[in-house]
Amino acid sequence: QVPQGQAKAWAPKDVVLYNIPTAAGQKKDTSVPLPASYSPRYVEAAWYGWWEKEGFFKPEYQSRQPHGKPEIFSLCIPPPNVTGSLHLGHALTVAIEDSLVRWCRMQGFQVLWVPGSDHAGIATQAVVERKLWKERGTLRQDLTRGEFLAEVWKWKEEKGDEIFRQLKALGASLDWDRLCFTMDAGFSAAVAEAFMRLHEDGLVYRDRRLVNWSCALRSAISDVEVETRQLQGRTVLPVPGCPAPVPFGVMFTFAYKVDGQEDEELPVATTRPETMLGDMAVAVHPDDPQFTHLHGKRLQHPFTGRLLAIITDPLVERDLGTGAVKVTPAHSHADYELGKHHGLPLVSVIGEDGAMTAECGDWLQGLNRFVAREKVVSALKERGLYRGMKDHAMALPLCSRSGDVVENLLKSQWFLRCEEMAQRALEAVESGHLKLTPKFHEKNWRTWLSNISDWCISRQLWWGHQIPAYQVSVSGDALWVVGRTEAEARRKASGILKKPEEEMELVRDADVLDTWFSSALFPFAALGWPRKVGDLQEFYPNSLLETGSDLLFFWVARMVMLGEQLTGELPFSQVFLHSLVRDAHGRKMSKSLGNVVDPLDVIHGASLQDLQGRLRDGNLDPQEVAIAMEGQRRDFPQGIPECGTDALRFALCSHRVQGDDINLDVATVLSSRHFCNKVWNAVRFTLGALGEGFAPQTPEEVCPSSPMDRWILSRLYHTAADCGQRFGEYELHLVTSTVHHFWLHNFCDVYLESVKPVLQSRDQSRILQTRQTLLSCADLGLRLLSPFMPYLTEELWQRLPKPDADSAPSICVAGYPTCTGRWEGCPAPLAYGLSLSVPAVYLMCSEPAAHRVYEEYREPLQTLSLAGSLELCPSSKGAEPPVGWVWGRVNDHTEIYMDLQGLVDPEAELPRLAARKKKLERQILELTARTQASGYQEKVSPRAQAERQQKVMGGSGWWGLCLVEMLLKYLFSGVKKPFSCIHIFTFFIIIL
Repeated sequence: QVPQGQAKAWAPKDVVLYNIPTAAGQKKDTSVPLPASYSPRYVEAAWYGWWEKEGFFKPEYQSRQPHGKPEIFSLCIPPPNVTGSLHLGHALTVAIEDSLVRWCRMQGFQVLWVPGSDHAGIATQAVVERKLWKERGTLRQDLTRGEFLAEVWKWKEEKGDEIFRQLKALGASLDWDRLCFTMDAGFSAAVAEAFMRLHEDGLVYRDRRLVNWSCALRSAISDVEVETRQLQGRTVLPVPGCPAPVPFGVMFTFAYKVDGQEDEELPVATTRPETMLGDMAVAVHPDDPQFTHLHGKRLQHPFTGRLLAIITDPLVERDLGTGAVKVTPAHSHADYELGKHHGLPLVSVIGEDGAMTAECGDWLQGLNRFVAREKVVSALKERGLYRGMKDHAMALPLCSRSGDVVENLLKSQWFLRCEEMAQRALEAVESGHLKLTPKFHEKNWRTWLSNISDWCISRQLWWGHQIPAYQVSVSGDALWVVGRTEAEARRKASGILKKPEEEMELVRDADVLDTWFSSALFPFAALGWPRKVGDLQEFYPNSLLETGSDLLFFWVARMVMLGEQLTGELPFSQVFLHSLVRDAHGRKMSKSLGNVVDPLDVIHGASLQDLQGRLRDGNLDPQEVAIAMEGQRRDFPQGIPECGTDALRFALCSHRVQGDDINLDVATVLSSRHFCNKVWNAVRFTLGALGEGFAPQTPEEVCPSSPMDRWILSRLYHTAADCGQRFGEYELHLVTSTVHHFWLHNFCDVYLESVKPVLQSRDQSRILQTRQTLLSCADLGLRLLSPFMPYLTEELWQRLPKPDADSAPSICVAGYPTCTGRWEGCPAPLAYGLSLSVPAVYLMCSEPAAHRVYEEYREPLQTLSLAGSLELCPSSKGAEPPVGWVWGRVNDHTEIYMDLQGLVDPEAELPRLAARKKKLERQILELTARTQASGYQEKVSPRAQAERQQKVMGGSGWWGLCLVEMLLKYLFSGVKKPFSCIHIFTFFIIIL
């Protein structure tokens, strides 16, 4: 058992390379023998280029499929940001979407999956600024806008190509001829058109309001770019642009003197004393008796001389601070609303750069806001108005892009009215026209859209879609007009002002649109909107939108609102939201923690030195690099093993993605690689068993008489039926589980072992039936696996002999299995409680019908149990087993006896069982102690609690202990005790 917090060790695997010269797009040579063991590098070579060249990923290919259907399945990839390379969260999205896409394509649907990337305005600008500073010591302001944008485009070309390489390495079957970038000319025209139409509909307007502002970026930012850090008390943090770290989580108290009553004062508490220069009033609760005598009076501002009204408002929390709240309408959303209600003026005391404004007076003007904080506190002390400070729990808003403390600043911005659009989006879900999966997300949908505010869509950036709006000046008059071109805007202004066009001066708005605005247009703009022809006409609305659950409001809701508003239709009818990927410890993936994993590192493997070299070459500051490198040394002491694309995809889809977050351990992916090897060996065995001159039948023609052949085909039928149902419900973890069980437990562990004696016999009729059954299972089993493991299944499927009726050139366009109905019914083994993996030597049976079934399966049972013989005997109820035998009951009419004499030495095994008992008792104590630790219920997720409880009660806990105790008490006693078959089987697991 690996100690908690320590990474699991892994052994390097042999690497086999595909060295046959193959031109790009040429089909891989599969005439050479398969390597002895599975090697991802060998398997994944050459296939993607051939798939792409043959056009398998294009919707037009559907017309060439014999099993083609009229149904259309279309979706767009959530366009990854060009800020850098993809991480495992993107890999999960690709694994889910590509599995669904490949499943639909194999069913014969006309499938379109549109690739793309997002310019990610604020994020990309921030990362390029950091790069310029690190490499050249250059600020953005040192360059012209054109020069800076040229640097961003260079970054985009480099990172965009890297992203596309990653997507192809992940096997994403995207139609690359329809690639879309949100700053392409066509897409940019669609963005401008959307702005124009929304403005013409009266939904876009300009206003002066409070916005989230990053002083480091000097731009408004969206809510999704604000991270809230919970502080429990005094915490010192670095702030960009501030000369020294700043303490937060502190409540300051100072007093305002009541005007005309020098001996009367009103104390207020705040975490932001520097903003008191912008105070316009102090609010108290109308029912608070300690302030009743002050209602209607005024307070003297000690620095500005302003008189502040004492106002009453029922929203004031009487138990917070002093019970009196300073009101700064220009720097707080709550105060802004309070100020509007009471008609208070708006005075901004902090500027765009985070420095104090002229409104504060010469003594503070130009000072950094946090330096000014100290100076204000000192001045309050000098005037005898300071009343102290104390630790205070608070939520600190931080800019996710710069780490800066977010300010609420009053700015003139462009806004989009959302109330009516949000109402229609609500009704779409309520009516069932738009379905959210999982369904529990409907609650958040209602909560967010029922309380929506107008959306600030302008940003003070250089990188992005420049707003098509112009400020017009003529004879001292000024107004804003919008236009697709300057000429159109000039004509509009001329019509409004009734003046000649040549007399007017137009200046285009330097601001750009919020990235989420253009992203919200992606489902239809990527298909050519506003031109209602071609792809837009054929593939819009999309069939599905699949994305992370964290984007439900910021992206999904906005796509629904703008899609319905601009096209008159919902952009998609179904939304599938998957969970978020966290590291093995349940932490959010962050570059500064060193736990962000590049999917290519999992696919190809990476040494610890390589991982840490990339950190040093990145944009993190030295302190963050040190922390991240320590995290990598702890989590990946041997680096990351080579797992391959198929194993990564399968492992990602094996998690239940419709519930809690996914804690992904690389060890899970490595386990999936072992499964790949199992499939590889099973197909190698099958190919060897078929021999030369084998004439394959179609699955519909295969009709064996052997009970084991019929049994495995029945398992295959039920597996295919279950996979089809679960795919349709987006329960991919159940599809992978079902396919995994068929390959590992039904096909490999049972069927292949059971038919080895048949293949070595001289019964040519049975051998032929077995070969046809083997081929059907391998062929259809690979097809079931193909949506998750495209490379492995293509490599193996291409080597299988095909009947003449099968003309599919690739498994990715072959038919998905539905299986013939005659394979459905083969219930005999299960009906009588017979498990084909339980060892046995004597079966005592009192039921004639069951006796006949056991007789029919005698040969595979003997083979699977490795028994020297297997005898069927009449029931001997009441008889005691001989000493040295183990007895177990299958059901009311069947018993199993196993002779252990000479096979197991009690003198050696009983001490081992005793040691096992002690180990289990220790594990139970440790697991129980964790569940009873202080704060366990609050700190540990429900899913983790359930998993730990399962360990306590399962084989490594109480259940395992009970089995060991029974074996210690009754083994070799010669006394008949109620062991079940699973007890006997568990005994072998324990002693072996």
